[in-house]
Amino acid sequence: MSGFSSSKITNEHLAKLAYVYVRQSSLSQVIRHTESTGLQYELVGRAAQFGWPEERVKVIDDDLGKSGASADTRLGFQYLIAEIGLGKVGIVVSMDASRLSRNNADWYQLLELCSLFGVLIADGESLYDPRLYADRLLLGLSGMMSEAELHQIKLRMHNGARHKAERGELRQALPVGLVRLRENEVIFHPDAEVQSRIGLVFQKFEQLGTARAVVRYLQDQNLLLPSRPLLGPAPHDVVWQSARTSGVVGILKNPAYAGAYVYGKNRHDPTRRKPGHPASGTVHVPIDEWPIVLQEVYPAYVTWAQFLANRKRLADNQNRYREDRPGTPRKGQALLQGIIRCGRCGARMVLHYSGPHGEYPVYGCRFAHQQLQHSHCQEVRALGLDEEIERIVLEALAPDRIALALSALEQLEQEYSSLRQQWQIRLERANYETERTRRQYNAVEPENRLVARNLESLWEQKLRSKEQIEQEYQVWLRQNRLEITAEDQQEILALGENLSRIWYAASTTSADRKQIIRLLVQDVVVDQHREKGKVWFQINWQTGATSEHEYIRRVMGYADYADTERLEQRIRELHAEEKMDEEIAATLNTEGFRTPHRQLFSSKLLWILRKKLGLPSVIHQGFIPDRWEDGTYSVEGASKELGVIRGTIYTWIYGGRLQAQQVGKGTPWKIFLDEEKIGSLKSHLERIKRSKRKAV
Repeated sequence: MSGFSSSKITNEHLAKLAYVYVRQSSLSQVIRHTESTGLQYELVGRAAQFGWPEERVKVIDDDLGKSGASADTRLGFQYLIAEIGLGKVGIVVSMDASRLSRNNADWYQLLELCSLFGVLIADGESLYDPRLYADRLLLGLSGMMSEAELHQIKLRMHNGARHKAERGELRQALPVGLVRLRENEVIFHPDAEVQSRIGLVFQKFEQLGTARAVVRYLQDQNLLLPSRPLLGPAPHDVVWQSARTSGVVGILKNPAYAGAYVYGKNRHDPTRRKPGHPASGTVHVPIDEWPIVLQEVYPAYVTWAQFLANRKRLADNQNRYREDRPGTPRKGQALLQGIIRCGRCGARMVLHYSGPHGEYPVYGCRFAHQQLQHSHCQEVRALGLDEEIERIVLEALAPDRIALALSALEQLEQEYSSLRQQWQIRLERANYETERTRRQYNAVEPENRLVARNLESLWEQKLRSKEQIEQEYQVWLRQNRLEITAEDQQEILALGENLSRIWYAASTTSADRKQIIRLLVQDVVVDQHREKGKVWFQINWQTGATSEHEYIRRVMGYADYADTERLEQRIRELHAEEKMDEEIAATLNTEGFRTPHRQLFSSKLLWILRKKLGLPSVIHQGFIPDRWEDGTYSVEGASKELGVIRGTIYTWIYGGRLQAQQVGKGTPWKIFLDEEKIGSLKSHLERIKRSKRKAV
């Protein structure tokens, strides 16, 4: 130790502890570079040369196998920083600056703390005092060189990996379903069940449309998904797990299943990293920005076009109206959720529910209000519009109803065949594992009871597992037995003839109806302010064709009623024909007229309309008989039958003593009298006469 170095060490430093920091960047370096690790441990002797007894020298080796690029996961470095801050450290000894840190932020934090608390720093060559400018300058340069060295190492490694990836020779971890042979050839997994289950995921996603629906299907059918955790050295075993959404999405989004070799799917964003989570901050790169894409490198489960379509469908299933993504059909009763556009501003309309209990869906456009601070464009009640859409769609499907029924029949048979194949593969695997365990048990020496007992237990376990799978298969056969007779075929064809029966069936959910609508309709443009009292809408079909329609909407009053003029003219015509209110109401209902609330007309409502139109009541001027054809009495006939004047009859009618009715105001009365009622009224008249005679 030189005199200059020893002059930097004071009794104050010696009164504190000396810390030796030992680190290697990876576990492979710890195993292979034992000489380097041993040299770092020998720095304890260098601390002793500076005057610290060995019992006052502490070694920090918690960070063996950890990179110096960050201090987040290096507990040993964090402990050293804490000890310096507590004033317990007199000197820090390390092989060089790169051992302590390869990050300038962490390095200068260490220098600042050492300068503040008077801690010396020593490497394999010199002793530094961070409080001295010259030493601080040298330490700063050493830290910068250490970080630059790491940058150059990473740059060379990344460039080499990219250059190798451009030829498709950089080995990447393969997903379950693909296997790499020793000669670097990639083939389908030799296990037929693994291949079949991966193919089933793609098949059901194409049919069901959402990853969550695929998961529900696999869980309902008690089908597991294969996975291959990349833990430990290769080869990695296949593990069967219950289906989860993340697993299904991972299969659908992996380009390797489309036979493509891809490099650069992910990148690290430092702004998204979370402290204590080294794997965080990973960002998925869009497909059009992937730097290297080599197609037809691996055997493919699906085509590249189908892979792109699956990713687009997954993105469209997310409900983001501002990004023009309608989302997947939901359980609500509104049929056009996500595919209805405002005919005034072109924005997608959102759905909300009104009514005392939120039972009435309403399509509303809030784009102008949210973006431009204007009033709402429009709100359209969903029930009336959905009813028209249902009618038009069912009419559009009518020509193909037989083809749809036959397709449904074929799909049932394919579904049953596919599921039965999955169960047979499971049974075959169970039989193989049971037989393999039996052969192992028979091959063991009888005297080796330790191994024999273990194999016997394993054999019994496989037998129980096989028996359980066989029982589950028999239950599945009983519940899903598909034996389509001639009568069943005729019934399915009859359902195809009557599509409305299927559409309104209790087993058909709102989500099913929405899915059918989306298969036929791209979107619907709506405007209810184009014409008074009507809703105009345009259907943009998936085929590229368009059709315009309109219907009379429900309004609050006749001021917004669409057929006001025609309704008024028709009422005047019927009134001129001396029709009664009840007859006019029946005629209007027969001709398709409805009230502003889309209800049938009644005689009471016609009386109100006549008063507003200034039309007088129709007075019946014809011959009035004593008794009508239905057996009821007129006022004149009742007065003759009971022997009273007409005024008494009117008094009894208005007082409720007599039951009578009119077809309309101003029309003759029809009085209901039977023998019992006539006798009762005559007795009443006799009592009145007797009481008058007694009074006289």
